[in-house]
Amino acid sequence: MKSAVVASVVVLAMSVTPVFARGRKQNTTTKQMSDQEFVMSAAHGNMAEIELGKLAETRASSDQVKTFAKRMVDDHQKALDGLKAVAKNEKITLPSAIDAKDQALKDRLQKLSGTVFDREYMSAMVRDHRQDVAEFRAESTTAQFADVKQYASSTLPTLEDHLKLARSTDKAVVGTSGRPGSKKPVG
Repeated sequence: MKSAVVASVVVLAMSVTPVFARGRKQNTTTKQMSDQEFVMSAAHGNMAEIELGKLAETRASSDQVKTFAKRMVDDHQKALDGLKAVAKNEKITLPSAIDAKDQALKDRLQKLSGTVFDREYMSAMVRDHRQDVAEFRAESTTAQFADVKQYASSTLPTLEDHLKLARSTDKAVVGTSGRPGSKKPVG
């Protein structure tokens, strides 16, 4: 009898643990940013897109990648300028440099050239813009400050356009051969 009770407790514990673990994981992945966190993240992202775009304008081999990079520099500079006004309004001090993750990407890309650079840069642009679109979409509906909500809402269509353009440019530079070490093209 005692062993049956112990076995029942073990089975119950094993069946409940995954539910709690999933709940915790979901909460951390869907955690809503505060308006200040969003503004800081957007500033880092805009600055990174500008720096990486300038790098791509000089290191890319594809004219299509160079054109994409120029658009990133121009559009993200405008977005950063708009964000500066929001930050001033909300008394948020913006960062003065890109974050460590983006600096590591920039350092890695600086060592590349030609088609390898093109593929790696465009892969990063697809990944980054996917994340940006998700963050801006969420902030456009949940921001507490009206000017932050307006900034996110008005910038979102540009970022969605960037994602479409990044995907098509990525497909063009990857072609049908895929990335080295991958089984199929990415994008």
